[in-house]
Amino acid sequence: MARATERVLAWLEERVPVSTVIELVKHKTVPMHRLSVYYYLGGMTLFFFIVQVTTGILLMLYYRPSAEEAFESVEFIMTVVPFGWLIRSIHSWSANLMIFFAFLHLATVFFGKAYRKPRELTWVTGCLVFFLAMGFGFSGYLLPWNKLAFFATKVGTDIAGSVPLVGEWVMRFLRGGERVTGGTLSRFYGWHVAILPALATGLLGLHLLLVQLQGMSVPPSCEKEAAERRPLKFFPDFFLRDLFGWLVALAVLAALAAFLPWELGEKADPFAPAYKNIRPEWYFMFMFQTLKLVPGGEIAGIEYEAIPIMLFNLAGLLLVLVPFLDRGIVRNGRSPGFTAIGVVAVAYIVGMTAWGYHSWVPVWVALGSILFIALLALATGRKRRAR
Repeated sequence: MARATERVLAWLEERVPVSTVIELVKHKTVPMHRLSVYYYLGGMTLFFFIVQVTTGILLMLYYRPSAEEAFESVEFIMTVVPFGWLIRSIHSWSANLMIFFAFLHLATVFFGKAYRKPRELTWVTGCLVFFLAMGFGFSGYLLPWNKLAFFATKVGTDIAGSVPLVGEWVMRFLRGGERVTGGTLSRFYGWHVAILPALATGLLGLHLLLVQLQGMSVPPSCEKEAAERRPLKFFPDFFLRDLFGWLVALAVLAALAAFLPWELGEKADPFAPAYKNIRPEWYFMFMFQTLKLVPGGEIAGIEYEAIPIMLFNLAGLLLVLVPFLDRGIVRNGRSPGFTAIGVVAVAYIVGMTAWGYHSWVPVWVALGSILFIALLALATGRKRRAR
C-alpha cells in the first residue's frame, strides 16, 4: 500500500511540481511591525469574494433572469426555498462587505506605498479587481427587479449616456436598447454571472500569484522596525491568524444576515412614475451626490453633468498609473504630495457619501472633520519617524 501511494505521488510530482509550491510556502515570511494588521485586509476581501461565489451559485439554481419572473423567483427563494432568505441576505451583505474591505485594502496599500518597485503590476491588477467589484455591484443591483433597482439603473445608465461622443453608444450597450427592459436585465445577469466572474477570477489569480512571489511590502515609515523584529512564518502562523479572521468575519456576516435580512421591496413597473429618493448603493453615493450638485446646461456642446463623469474616469485611470507617476518614492523613498492627494480623495469620498445619506450634514463639516483627523494622523506619523 505504501509503495503504491509513493508511486502515485511520484507520478503526480512529475506532472504537477507540488513540492515547489510547498517549499515556497515553507520559506515565505511576513514582516512584523506596528502596521502588520493591514496585511489581513486582502485576505478578508478574498474571503467575502469566496462567499459571493458560493452563495451566488446557490441563488442561480432558482433565479430566473426575465422581467416577468425575476422578482417572483427572488420572492420564491426568500419565502419557499429552505433558508433561501438567509442565503440571499448573506449574498447581499457579503457583497457590501467585500467592497468595503477592498476599499480599505486599496487605501492602506496606497498610503503604505506598497506599489513601489517591483510591485507595480501587483498594484495594477489589484485596482482592476477593485473596479470589477464595483461592476459586480452595479450589475447585481438590478437583478431582483424591484422599483428602487429599476429606477436607480435607469438613472445610472442615463448618466453614462451624457458622456460626449461615446455616451449614447455606452447607454445603448448597457441597456441593450433605448430603455431599461427585460433585455437589460438579461444582459446584466450575463455580466454578473459569467463575464465579470471570469475576468475577476483570472485577475485575482494573477494578483495573488504576484503577492506570493514578491512577498509583503513594508511601509517606508516601518522599515527600521521591521528589520529589527523577527518576521512571522506565513505557514502556519500567519495562515492560522488569517483563518481566525475569516471565522470572525463569518460570524459577523451570519449575524447581519439573520438579524438584518435584506429586503426585497416592490416589483418594478416600467410605466410607473419615477421612484422618489432614488439613490445608488453606498459605494457609488459620492459620485451620485457630486452629480446632484452640478447645474443643468452645457458649455461648448458638452453637458455640465458630463464633466465630473469624465473626471471620475480620469481619476480611475490615474489611480491605476500611480506606481509610474509617483517618482518621489523612487528617488528618495518619500512622496508627501501623493499622500496629501490620497488624504483629500478619501476625505472627499467619505464626506460626499455622508452628505448623500444625511442631507443635514453640511459638506464643509464632514470634509473639514475628516481632513483634520487625517492631517493629525500624518503629523503624528512624522513625529514617530523623527524619533
